[in-house]
Amino acid sequence: MSIPIPILQVTDLTSTFHTRQGIIRAVDSVSFSVYPGETVAIVGESGSGKSVTALSLMQLLEANAQVTGKAVFQSERLGTVDLLELNEKQLQQVRGNEIGMVFQDPMSSLNPVYTCGQQVAEVLLLHRQISKKEAKERTIQLFEQVRLPRAEQIFNTYPHQISGGQKQRVMIAMAMACKPTILIADEPTTALDVTVQARMLSLIDELRVKQNLAVMFISHDLGVVAEMADRVLVMYKGHIVEQGNVLDIFTNPQHPYTKGLLACRPTLRTKSQARLPTVSDFMKEDEQGHIQEKKPQVYEPSFVDVVNAYVGTVSDIKQQRDYNQKPPLLQVHGLEVYFPIKKGIFSRTIGYVKAVDGVSFEIKSGETIALVGESGSGKTTLGRAIVRLIEPRAGNVLFEGHNIASVNTEELRQNRRHFQMIFQNPYTSLNPMHTVGEAILEPMHVHKLYGSDKERRGKMFELLEKVGLSAEHAQRYPHEFSGGQRQRIAIARALALQPKLLICDESVSALDVSVQAQVLNLLNELKREFNMTYIFITHDLAVAKHMADRILVMHEGRLVEQGVPAQIFQNPQHDYTRSLISAIPCSEPEAIISAQQKRSTIRSGVPLAAN
Repeated sequence: MSIPIPILQVTDLTSTFHTRQGIIRAVDSVSFSVYPGETVAIVGESGSGKSVTALSLMQLLEANAQVTGKAVFQSERLGTVDLLELNEKQLQQVRGNEIGMVFQDPMSSLNPVYTCGQQVAEVLLLHRQISKKEAKERTIQLFEQVRLPRAEQIFNTYPHQISGGQKQRVMIAMAMACKPTILIADEPTTALDVTVQARMLSLIDELRVKQNLAVMFISHDLGVVAEMADRVLVMYKGHIVEQGNVLDIFTNPQHPYTKGLLACRPTLRTKSQARLPTVSDFMKEDEQGHIQEKKPQVYEPSFVDVVNAYVGTVSDIKQQRDYNQKPPLLQVHGLEVYFPIKKGIFSRTIGYVKAVDGVSFEIKSGETIALVGESGSGKTTLGRAIVRLIEPRAGNVLFEGHNIASVNTEELRQNRRHFQMIFQNPYTSLNPMHTVGEAILEPMHVHKLYGSDKERRGKMFELLEKVGLSAEHAQRYPHEFSGGQRQRIAIARALALQPKLLICDESVSALDVSVQAQVLNLLNELKREFNMTYIFITHDLAVAKHMADRILVMHEGRLVEQGVPAQIFQNPQHDYTRSLISAIPCSEPEAIISAQQKRSTIRSGVPLAAN
């Protein structure tokens, strides 16, 4: 049996950036191969170099970048070529033609002034000798192939008029327009709902099978990688620290960084609200950048611990009894938020979108409820309506017995200190012109908390340390921090008002798994220390199960199911809940083996080449 030839062979790829601070080596001597019909996943945290690797191959980096090494590609039109030596004219024959790319954020990748159909047709007109009519017909066929509803209508639709999942399908159609031999998918499912994500992954894999397509799949979501990949490359600070068959990587990781990544992601088997491991639990790095493995500590309980655990169990039973007798902190009754549908030059209202449709629930002090559902289910609108960032159409919101849905603006401002919101994107929720210290001090000034500026500054420094930062960070600006650090700053700012309720709206969805673990651990620590109450809005059901005391499932503006996590996951009652759970990526060995066997069968028994 002949060994297949790699369609792409990368050797000693190095990408450096010349900046005012000096030379930054983002990718350092990376080597790997990609074969026809296989999916190679590149995983790692933000800054690991995985996206820069892909952009380097396509020569899409900024002018201050320098790329060296080799990237030998088997081109149908140019023969065997080194991608890094091609001129711009030759690259135009390869980009979008033989190598397609799907970027993370389709909204920033699609031109808002052209329709979706025009943008895909443009690729065909550029690379194929066909008429505009033929390009339109082919584009509509592509839209149907990627299962976009009403393909002819979407041809004439602008990007802002369709959902995130639909925009990502348009990007896939554009990338697949000229039937490329390699598809580079850079975080194509980040921040997508589990059901939309499942459809995207299925679509990419279906296209891989039909066209014997090679896929480079870049992701920080290890659950997705377990389902999609044949081989995995693990990157850390520009280096590939480990690579191998996906089953070997997940069941027998060798590098401490890989072990840490796999351990810190919450799964459906993770103990609820327990401390999640982080990468720092598995490795440490000296000043020269040498990595040393740390053995995770094994806790051996003493006799005293056993006795305390028993006493604690008895105490927990008493607390649970007292908890059930406590009055609710928040009660929501029949809440409605409708958005008008307008049409015509006079913007006449012809109907309403029922974003929140008669929702009722309650939450007690110290409880965490997770609000789950797809985009458009109404969960974010519900969270904003509770704190009146969106005015409800009808219904009551009782906070400690007071109806905040009907109070005037001044009363609402005074009450707002008791319920705060942490948003999904901390960069856009922090003023880039204010230092971190100013951002935390501002709400204390507005609500006249503490006796003096000196006391407020002392509280600000205390909050920074509470969220794992230091006093020296107070003088820095938001752009000087990582995404995880910015989210910690947003949490510190919310805590500045000593709120009784925190609404966390997708606050960890776009974070790396290790940073996500740190933020989730922090939220649980704050809950135990300050008896915090959370409404945790998320599309990640594994995170919801880990964080929540109860889960509320929203669909089309209504609550369709609610209960404790064990009840929801083991015995879901609603078809929608069952569809959400079935769409969760599975990284158990049995699932990986099954996926690999399926791939092997599709390839007619042709094995993958050795790593």
